[in-house]
This record gives sequence, C-alpha cells and structure tokens, in this order.
Amino acid sequence: MIKILLAEDQVMVRQGLKAMIETDEEIRVTGEADNGKEAIKLCEKQLFDMAILDIRMPVMDGIEAARILRTRFPHIKILMLTTFDDSEYVMNALKLGVSGYMLKNGDTASLIRSIKSALSGGLSLEDQVASKVMPILLQNQEERQIDPTLTPRERAILKCIGEGLNNKEVAERLGLSVGTVKNQTSHVLDKLELRDRTQLAIYAIRHRLV
Repeated sequence: MIKILLAEDQVMVRQGLKAMIETDEEIRVTGEADNGKEAIKLCEKQLFDMAILDIRMPVMDGIEAARILRTRFPHIKILMLTTFDDSEYVMNALKLGVSGYMLKNGDTASLIRSIKSALSGGLSLEDQVASKVMPILLQNQEERQIDPTLTPRERAILKCIGEGLNNKEVAERLGLSVGTVKNQTSHVLDKLELRDRTQLAIYAIRHRLV
C-alpha cells in the first residue's frame, strides 16, 4: 500500500482530494495536516511514501515544508499542489527537488498518474505549469554547453529523464534493464554534481536535450 501524507488547510478541499486519491486501491491517505508544521510532525511519527503539499498554508507554507522534508526525510517523494500556476512558485519547488507540481483543478486520473510516476522516479508537471516554467528554464540556453564527459547512453537517459519518464519507462525505450538505468543515472548525477532526478530533468531542458 502506498501511504500518502496530505497537507491542505481547507478541510473540504482536503476531503475531496482524499476521495480522489483513494479511488485507487493501492493508495491510501494515512495522514492529514492543516499546515506544513503539522505535516513535519506527522513525518516524525509515521512512515509515508509521499507528501502532497499545498503551496499556500498558514503557519508554514508548502515550500518551506518541502525544504525541511527534503533535508530530514529524503526518502519521501513530494508533490506540490496549488491553484496558483505562478512560475516563481514552480521554480522554487523544483529547485528543492520535488517530484511534481499539480494544479488543484486537475482530474482524478491525472493526480493518481502523477503520484505513481513520482514514486517511480518520474517528474510530473501539469501542462499549464510546464508552459509557465519552460521559458524560464530555456533562458540563455545557447550559452550552456552539455558536459562533454557524458557518454551517448548517458545523454539518452538524461533526455528521457527530461521528458519525465521513470526508470521502467526509460529502460523500455532504450532497451536496457531497470538496474542499468539506475546505475547510469547515478553516474550522471555524479558527473554533473547534481542532487536528484528533478535537477537532472531541469539540466536536460536547459541544454535542449528535450
């Protein structure tokens, strides 16, 4: 069972999101919080596979909560959820290494797909969000040269990560084993001195591999 922590200060919205998420029998919301501070306290007491955090919450917002969770509980995947498709919020969240950014007006299928993609190592961005952030990621791209030490296979994997594919999907596309994809991804992270797959995806976009 996939255990989800859901942090949203509006009770009715939170209940609606929970109902949407739990239409999938594999996923259960096992913790609920009104703000980022409560979310962190819950993570100290319970085990979660993923935290879904609203951007704007009282006491502690989703961005600050994500920053703390990434430091203290790096195994927990994070999806940001908001009604605001502001590029500044998106970039702040992506820089922290979150696994996706969803708008609250999305449908059930998209939400569940994003949850499963994030847990498999993918990066999920709603179309509206992507349209806001892509121009920023591509700024000054002509001045950016891709690391020459990357092998053709590593570049191919990096391109797939930039497209938001998870390890299984990368393996299927390139005809590799999932283990090989994981190992090669670790090598690329080391070479580029990056922290996680989200930063790899941003790198791939900035260097026009996607």
